[in-house]
Amino acid sequence: MVLVVLQSCHEGKKEVSSEAIHVDETVNPSEEKIPSYNFDELEPLLNRKDDTTYVVNFWATWCKPCIEELPAFEQLNETYADQKVKVILVSLDFPEKLTSQVIPFIEKNNIQSEVVLLDDTNANRWIPKVSETWSGAIPATLIYKNNERKFYEQSFSFETLETEVKSIL
Repeated sequence: MVLVVLQSCHEGKKEVSSEAIHVDETVNPSEEKIPSYNFDELEPLLNRKDDTTYVVNFWATWCKPCIEELPAFEQLNETYADQKVKVILVSLDFPEKLTSQVIPFIEKNNIQSEVVLLDDTNANRWIPKVSETWSGAIPATLIYKNNERKFYEQSFSFETLETEVKSIL
């Protein structure tokens, strides 16, 4: 029902369990910092009720517009570090790319924001739970505080991102 841009990359995807990603003796220290969640595990991060403004960006290492806007999210994370603003970068990369692509990208670009990997192939179920208006294209960003929510299916510059965050602070 929902047309998903992500499905164009679905061909050839193999199911990988979370156990296959985290091997006890060979866990890379960076891998421990990037948890892998299915949507039911991620959903509480999208619905916190406290005095913090959350900026949740859906991105992938293979998405050029996503990569181009990440510095804006990093700048926001740094600029508002002493305020109640939390940036969460939700990677939509394939789970088997966590070690070979996502972690090296995070390390190379010194990403300081929280990064999680969404490992849930049922996009038709979870996309409308993030936002009824989301077509599935990325980059996409959810900004919320308590019950106030704004969703954007677009790229951001720091200035436009900061303006939107300030509207919810």
